[in-house]
Amino acid sequence: MKRYFGTDGIRGMVGAEPVTAEFMLRLGWATGKVFSRQGRGRILIGKDTRISGYMFESAIEAGLASAGMDVLLLGPMPTPAIAYLTRTFNANAGIVISASHNPYYDNGIKFFSGEGKKLDDEIENAIEAQIGSEMQMVESKHIGKVSRVDDAAGRYIEFCKSCFPSSYNLKGRKIVVDCAHGAAYHIAPSVFRELGAEVVEVGVEPDGFNINQEVGSTYPEVIARKVKEEKADFGIALDGDGDRVVMVDQAGEVVDGDELLLIIALERKRSGRLEGGVVGTLMSNFGLEKALKNEQIPFTRTNVGDRYVLSELQKKNWEIGGESSGHIICLDLTSTGDGIISALQVIAAMENSGRSLSELKNMMQKYPQRMISVNCRQGTSIESLQPVDHAVKAAEAKLNGTGRVLLRLSGTEPVIRVMVEGENHELVEELVQDLADIVAQAAG
Repeated sequence: MKRYFGTDGIRGMVGAEPVTAEFMLRLGWATGKVFSRQGRGRILIGKDTRISGYMFESAIEAGLASAGMDVLLLGPMPTPAIAYLTRTFNANAGIVISASHNPYYDNGIKFFSGEGKKLDDEIENAIEAQIGSEMQMVESKHIGKVSRVDDAAGRYIEFCKSCFPSSYNLKGRKIVVDCAHGAAYHIAPSVFRELGAEVVEVGVEPDGFNINQEVGSTYPEVIARKVKEEKADFGIALDGDGDRVVMVDQAGEVVDGDELLLIIALERKRSGRLEGGVVGTLMSNFGLEKALKNEQIPFTRTNVGDRYVLSELQKKNWEIGGESSGHIICLDLTSTGDGIISALQVIAAMENSGRSLSELKNMMQKYPQRMISVNCRQGTSIESLQPVDHAVKAAEAKLNGTGRVLLRLSGTEPVIRVMVEGENHELVEELVQDLADIVAQAAG
């Protein structure tokens, strides 16, 4: 079992192990040692806008250089941009300093391989093993060089634009774009503006502390209000590191990851570009599964986490997958989830079909679904909570085949997700609250 790496890299509260400057120095050195076994190479570092990112960037940079690896600094950049640039620069790996949708006082580290994909378990295990070794710097003549990539933003903007059909433009469209005061603040508005849209900006004034603070994809009500105020055609809300997206239609109705995934999949089927089926997760709304089945599109579920979605896509040789949270992967375009590019695929579907976002949203009838996050102690297992199993079975009996119950441990936080889904909204609300209370009591 890994000590540091979770389902999405390393993440936690700044100042608490392992999210400290000392550990990041050691992590950089260990990463450099592992990759230097392939010979001298280079590693990219990007980050989001939280205040601690500068400190950790310096620490990781020093660690990598001390192990003999060259370093390219990208500055604030969306996570998928780092995946893309890692490939285009032919680097050994890419490092993202971000805690995604978490508040500023958290931070973390994500890694990409030279192909812009999540690191293999073998490499993560090797890095963890190296962290425990005595830290030794290479000879002075072998210290890595560090340089800054000044045109990183421009490179990625052009790549994003290339993922939108050249036969269309966004002239006459008014779009609200919420960047969550995060890594896409200087990227996303430019992409949509350069494609011809009138862009109303939200969440583009990062100060190191306001990332994800009542803005972005986790607070879609903000952009919903703005869309209606501005009489915009639709809105796009990203998270702090730009790999998630939710959208809002002209009426201010939220279009979540499941609905966006369906829109993309159906458009690809219509145009003959759908390879295989669609991958969702245990949290994907049953309405998505039902809509895909009606269209005779194969669908499968994985554990929650983009690495599991990606793994299943690669296993089945499919291209489209994602999560309800808005983390959508289009493998024919990118190697990881990308909020901007996913939004562009949805807009292309609107252009191709001549239908509004609200019309496309209505192709799926969502089942009422409610989730409550219950705090628990680190190391808690659901299996150890004795009364819970009985409560789950009782809830499933009340649903009587018209819904489902799901309990899972978060891979990034010390919480248990309690989810109930079913046809009857009142029953769903009643059952999820009862279950959450029982889980809280058992885990307390």
